[in-house]
Formats: sequence, C-alpha cells, structure tokens
Amino acid sequence: MPRRHLALSLFWRTFVLLALLLFGGVLAWTQTFRALEFEPRAVQAAQQIASLVSLARAALSGPDGIHRLTLIKSLPDEGGVKLAPREPGDRWTPYEVDRFSRAIGAELRSRLGSDTLVASEVNGAAGLWVGFAIDGDLYWLQADPTRLGPMATSTLVIWVGIALLATVLASVAIARAINKPLRDLSFAASRIREGEFDSRLDESTLTSEIRQVNMGFNRMARELAKLEEDRAVMLAGISHDLRTPLARLRLEAEMSVQDEEAKNNIALDIDQLDAIIDKFMDYSRPGEVRLSPVHLSGVVDREIAAFRDPSNIRITSRVAIDTMVLADDTELGRVLQNLFENARRYGRSAVSGFAEVVITYAREGPWVALSIRDHGSGVDPKKLAQLTTPFFRGDAARTAATGAGLGLAIVEKAMQRMGGTLELGNATEGTGLVARIRLKRAL
Repeated sequence: MPRRHLALSLFWRTFVLLALLLFGGVLAWTQTFRALEFEPRAVQAAQQIASLVSLARAALSGPDGIHRLTLIKSLPDEGGVKLAPREPGDRWTPYEVDRFSRAIGAELRSRLGSDTLVASEVNGAAGLWVGFAIDGDLYWLQADPTRLGPMATSTLVIWVGIALLATVLASVAIARAINKPLRDLSFAASRIREGEFDSRLDESTLTSEIRQVNMGFNRMARELAKLEEDRAVMLAGISHDLRTPLARLRLEAEMSVQDEEAKNNIALDIDQLDAIIDKFMDYSRPGEVRLSPVHLSGVVDREIAAFRDPSNIRITSRVAIDTMVLADDTELGRVLQNLFENARRYGRSAVSGFAEVVITYAREGPWVALSIRDHGSGVDPKKLAQLTTPFFRGDAARTAATGAGLGLAIVEKAMQRMGGTLELGNATEGTGLVARIRLKRAL
C-alpha cells in the first residue's frame, strides 16, 4: 500500500508555520523577561529585609536587655513587621526551598552576617522570619512574604495568553494576506479550465512578483481566448465547406446512379461522413452551459425515443419520475445520445444480435448516479482508461462499426462542463460495459 501523507492547504501550512514561529518567540521573550527580572527582584527583596533588620538593630542597640524587651512589646504590629525574642526552644522551618528564596537568603547573609537565620515559619506562625543577634541576645524579625515573591503566576499566564491570542490572530491575517494572490490565481485557473477565458487577475498589486505572474496569466488567458475563437471559426468553416460538396454528391448520386444498391451505399457513406462532422463539431463545442433543475427521467425517455429500431437496440429505463438533477438539458441529451449510440454500435449481444441496454439510477448524498449498461463483450480492463481519449478505438469486438472515435470523449467533456463525472467499467456480473455518470441533485 502506498504511504499516505498528510495534506494541508497552503493557507493552513502558512498559518501553522507562522503560529509556531510567533509562539516560540513569545515563549522565548517570556523566559528572557523572567530571567532578567528574577535576580534584581531577589536582591531588592533582600535589601528591604536587610534594611528593616538594620533599623531594628539600631533601635535596640542602646537599651539593655530588660529595656529591649519592654521596647519590643511596646512596638505596634503594623505593616506586617514584627519583632520577637528568639528562644532556644523555638521551632522553625527553613525559608530557602527554591531558587528565588535561596537567592534572598544568600543576599541577607552577605549583608547581615553568615550567622543570620532565614525561616518561613516559627512556632507555627508563617511569614518571612530573619534571626539576628544584638550583643549576644537573639531576636526574630517577621516580615510579610507576599511582598517579596516573584511576579504572580496568574498575572504571567494572563499576559502570555493575551500574547498567544494576538499571535494566532496575527498569523491568520498574515496567512490570508500571503495566500490571497495564490487563491485568486487558483480560482482563475479553474475558470480557465472550465472554458471561461475572460478570467482576469489584478495587475496593480504592490508585490512585484505577484504582479508579473498576474500579467503573464492574463496574457495567456487572452491568447487562449483568441485561440478558442479562431478554432471555432475554423471548425465552422470546415463544417460548411465539407457539407456543401457532400450535399452535391448526394444529389448527383440520386440522379446519376441507376443501381439501387450502389445508390444506397453511396448514401450511407455520405451519412457517415456527415455524422463524423457532427461529432467533430460536438467535441469542439464551446464550454458554456447553463445549469438548471432538469427532470432526469424526462430527458432519458426523450432520448430513448430516438432509438426505436428493435433490431439494433432495445433500451429499458428504471429511473424514477421525480428525479431532478442540475444540468443543461441540451448537453445532458447529447451525453445520452452518445452513450446510446456507443451501445448500439459496440454493445451488441452475441446471443440476441442486438444491443440490450438497461438504465438504472441511485441517489448518493448530494449526487445522482445514472448507470447505462449494455450486454456486449465488454472492454479489456487495460484499455478502459483510454476509452475517453479522442480517436481511440477499443478491441475489435467493440469496433465492428465505423465511427469517429469521439463519442465517449464528447461525453466526458460535457460532464466536466456540467460539474459531473464519467466512470467506465466492465459489468461485475455477466458481460457488458457500464457507463456511470454523476450529476448534482437539484433540491
């Protein structure tokens, strides 16, 4: 089995690449900001605590030990700062548990001395506790730890989320702007493929490369339109020039040939030449069609009525009368004519001697599939893909009659003009060729 690859449109590919680029940039700047903000904030926090401890030392250095305790008890507990004597039985929890707190502890010891204690809890009371000594007496200074922490995680998440949302929106806008000229080019190319040669692209765009591509595309479209016009005029002239001598040949044969059999043979040859000219004209017909709701069964019955000779072909239709499709009535009739004619010429049964054709249909979601099956000998599976090639003929079993080799090519081209598809295959049960056409359902 061939390996399947993930297919992304150009818009989504551009969007994903831009989003990844900008997303990586946001994360890189966030990490850079946190790294640059980390050390100054830790130093600033340690300086504040060290200043409070220095003030406390200065205030308690003058009085003796008894007066110090009286002074400590008289100090108001305001601003989240509190002084307390440090007892030998105090239970405390180390403050330095992460990189930020370790940086603060190291800075405090460098400023206050290596014997400084830093705790996050003393005797069950949470806070930032700094233990220091004055003339051999030990004290605790408690500060509010919320003032010393790094930037709040919630704030950082909010701003990173805003940056990522802006990144996504900017990626969408940039991807649309980049892909718009290519999308316009793709749309114009699809219209050219459908035969609308009046498609034009903007030649005043500011991007020089896109402007050059659009100018080249418009020049190509003009040349194709002129070529198509010249081809139509040439074929019309050829058709007229060929049919005039054919009409004279028919008239001369009627008047001058006495042998009835020879006269009939000449008339058949002229009819065949005329039919080949019609095939050429059908194949080269311009691609403009007008799609409208069409009764499928009505068109099928109308075209069946043109093949009334039971010795050559017998057609059975099983199409529901209420089946509606979006199609061009004339084009759809031409498709059925060519399929019936192909079955009449090449799909004769070896048992009955005439072509037995059965028409069935199926509704497939938004589509209607019409199957036309004959009971002939079928086609070599290796040659099925070539049946719609202009002038291609299959094996001898299916080419017992003369023709231009354009019938199925005309069918495929007409189906493309109507937005449908043609599939050819051999019957799964018995013999015969199955032509399956699919058209949009008319709601």
